[in-house]
Amino acid sequence: MTSRAEMTHDALYSPVGSPVGPGPGAPSVLAVLQVGFVEGTLTPVDHIQRVLARLRQDPHNAVVALDEERALRDATELEAELRRRGPRSALHGVAVGVKDLIDVAGLPTRAGSAVLADAAPARTDAAVVARLRRAGAIVVGKLHTHEFGHGPTGDVAVSGPARNPHDLTRITGGSSSGPAAAVAAGHLPLAIGTDTGGSVRIPAALCGVVGLKPAWAALPRRGVFPLAPSLDHVGLIAADLYTALAGWEVIAVGARQDPVHPPRQIRVGVPQHEYWSLLDAPIAAAAARAAHALDTAGVQVVPVDTPQIYQLAAVYMSILGSEAYAVHAAALAERAEDFQPATQAGLRSYADHPRRDYLAAKRAARQLSAGLGAHLADIDALLTPTTRTRATPLAQPFVTIGTERTTVAAALLELTLPFNLTGWPALSVPAPGIGLPIGLQLVATGTAGSDERTLFHLARIIQAL
Repeated sequence: MTSRAEMTHDALYSPVGSPVGPGPGAPSVLAVLQVGFVEGTLTPVDHIQRVLARLRQDPHNAVVALDEERALRDATELEAELRRRGPRSALHGVAVGVKDLIDVAGLPTRAGSAVLADAAPARTDAAVVARLRRAGAIVVGKLHTHEFGHGPTGDVAVSGPARNPHDLTRITGGSSSGPAAAVAAGHLPLAIGTDTGGSVRIPAALCGVVGLKPAWAALPRRGVFPLAPSLDHVGLIAADLYTALAGWEVIAVGARQDPVHPPRQIRVGVPQHEYWSLLDAPIAAAAARAAHALDTAGVQVVPVDTPQIYQLAAVYMSILGSEAYAVHAAALAERAEDFQPATQAGLRSYADHPRRDYLAAKRAARQLSAGLGAHLADIDALLTPTTRTRATPLAQPFVTIGTERTTVAAALLELTLPFNLTGWPALSVPAPGIGLPIGLQLVATGTAGSDERTLFHLARIIQAL
């Protein structure tokens, strides 16, 4: 006989193997969990047991390792604490997954690579994981990553590709592939990932969930395996906006607790430069609908130019490639055969990259970012698509958009990577609609009062379409 707790939990999620069920207007996954905990129709132990059962059956190759014993022990303790004293935070008793670039005490960090096959269990939690535990969240395990975070597709790892819950023959996007797949499949309400050029936002877009890259250094990177340290951000992937905002407020210790609705009219810029124009037709249409929705809601939507955007984007690979090679040079010398071929080739392509070129790229990135910020000084946020294309078939290297043929990697990265160079907060939110998911990107430009909460406010308007 099905218990009331099981019925409550099953109402949140689609069947295992199907993409996340709740559509527009559906209650937040986290909100339903919170109500269930308060009313007693669901307990943290019930929730964690069901989450672990789903993760054991996962057909998307999203799961690397589960921490079942500790998760259930923590759930029992937090359940008792909830009865005695109430919740520590909005995440009290809630399951969270962690990308396998981020240390979780007691589990090895293998980064999707045979290079780290013999890695010892981490002795301590990464700083962001420690914050989650202090808030009462329950870390249930490690999730798939593109090898060392070095790619935007999610189909290069020693364990094979992660698979998109909307179509198992297609990529999840990467490199936070497991977090996006697990959340989109309805296994978890929230997961933690990393973003060096779009690695939270891209898989969120392709899997139809919410992905937040906060401002650079807003979340601590201690205990996170680096890809390119000057570009790396810790971010989160969530089933819906309410869950994403709650997760952000919990882990962004010291962040301002301002209202989500700013007291003044917001100015949103829609870039008109040709850099942003190469898009699949459904993506372009979704972006236009989102701009109209913001305008109808009283947001001032204006066309803007993004001067020297090609020059800014052009310095990205010099910085990424040089820093990533420096991280892996020793391992490449000692055990090159343990890298996936695509990763090894990408890293080695920067083995002889002159340091002067790297330093010049760094200077150019600072100057161009400052120039873009000054040009957009009267704009609070930008609205763009997250990617040029939707999820492509696994192992497909090229895609045709309109009449132009380009690499899948470029089509995924080009609209997100500028904002790892600027360090501005960026949020990918699913566009309403049917078919393969489409992500829309909102970027706070760093003007006074424009931050992560501004993006959540705008995203709520878009999702009300």
